[in-house]
Amino acid sequence: MKVLMVDIDKCTGCRACEYACSFAHDGEFNPLNSRIHISEFLDDFVFVPTYCTQCDEAYCMDVCPTKALTRSQSGVVELDYDKCIGCKQCVIACPWGNIKLSSDAKRVIKCDLCGGEPECVRVCHAGALEFVDVEDAVLGKQIRAAANIKRSAVAGV
Repeated sequence: MKVLMVDIDKCTGCRACEYACSFAHDGEFNPLNSRIHISEFLDDFVFVPTYCTQCDEAYCMDVCPTKALTRSQSGVVELDYDKCIGCKQCVIACPWGNIKLSSDAKRVIKCDLCGGEPECVRVCHAGALEFVDVEDAVLGKQIRAAANIKRSAVAGV
């Protein structure tokens, strides 16, 4: 199974991912309709992309009264717009705030990983976004954590 990963240290806050997402899904460059969102912390010049993590225990699926949200064989929680009645229970249930209403507030939008080829990753020239096998993601995190511990040990912190 592949997952979307972010390296916050590489994100420049350019928002190309937001524009690419909205264009891929809605045919317009409107970050308000993007399924990925960049939070800005300008005091520290830090940018944090957030997106649907396709939770194993997806509360959005649990609360959907019409079963419009289902998990695909690839593990993606997908929204069937023909079944969605717009009750917004999934928006409220998402603990990460990554299911939201479109800019015109007429429909629910959530990340579907673009059918396995996320546009946000394709346009991220800083390399902050990756779409990787979950095992590779874990290994990468272990290596980065070990490097941080090593830096602290060498610095005597």
